[in-house]
Amino acid sequence: MSELVPRSLVCAFIFGFAPVAGAQQYPAKPIRIVIPFPPGNTMDIMARLIGPKISERLGQNVIVDNRAGGAGQIGLEVGARAAPDGYTLIGGQGGNLVVAPHTYKKIPYDPIKDFAPIALSTTNFLALVVHPTVPFKTVKDLITYAKANPKKVTFASNGEGGFPHMTIELLRVMGGFTYVHVPYKGSAQIATDLIGGHIDAAIDGITGLAPHIRSGRLRLLAITNPSRVAEFDAPTIAETLPGYDSRGWFGFLAPAGTPPAIVTLLNQEINRAIMLPDVKDKLVAAGLIIVTEPPEFFAATIKSDYAKYGKLIKEIGFQPQ
Repeated sequence: MSELVPRSLVCAFIFGFAPVAGAQQYPAKPIRIVIPFPPGNTMDIMARLIGPKISERLGQNVIVDNRAGGAGQIGLEVGARAAPDGYTLIGGQGGNLVVAPHTYKKIPYDPIKDFAPIALSTTNFLALVVHPTVPFKTVKDLITYAKANPKKVTFASNGEGGFPHMTIELLRVMGGFTYVHVPYKGSAQIATDLIGGHIDAAIDGITGLAPHIRSGRLRLLAITNPSRVAEFDAPTIAETLPGYDSRGWFGFLAPAGTPPAIVTLLNQEINRAIMLPDVKDKLVAAGLIIVTEPPEFFAATIKSDYAKYGKLIKEIGFQPQ
């Protein structure tokens, strides 16, 4: 058995992999990571950073296969239908695994049944930002103002029924106010119109908004993470609305039925790769929070968030598109 394989997994390889790998040592050929987004997406960047590190350890190439389209649904379907032999991994994120199944009438995969979660590698938080001239400077001020001025505050997100939209809706439900939703096709236009004073507020990814926050062109009211982060001097929404938690997350999965021993090995290798300084530093600089938990943690996260957003979407009466 190669030194590339941890000794603790030797027995698992011998007994667990024979039915799918023909008794050959895993991996015996290149590993593909299907990314359901174009190059440059957070999942794509993560895969390209850790791929070479995993390749060095396992002795096989790790190939990134971008399958963009359908708001991530095309790539996830490709991954879900692949052979469960450990040679196809899938990059997944909260939006298309726990929100889209509730906001689309039909999707070509079951987020719970069709995948074997491997590693939830990073989480991120969204930023609640406003134009500097709006008459509220805190989350409490925003809620008070919105209650006193029903359907006057304009709130932008990157699309109807998307993850940021549901993040705003969670804020609305917990805060008990109303607003006007202004959906956009992308984050760049949100920032442009917010800076221009055409909209009052937005919840979007912190990475793209950070330069505008630091320049003072946008005011950061709060973040959606349940606890404060060192990189940004801002309170959390939960400090005003206890229990509020709307984090994004990114992780790697395999098709359902992939042998547990392979899942365990890949979890260990992904967790090891993502903690290497040259990988970790780049991801943290992009506003991501590193996670190195076992597969069971990722599986539990998917199930709990699927239920959480399903309940929210039903409560607000959102009609699947």
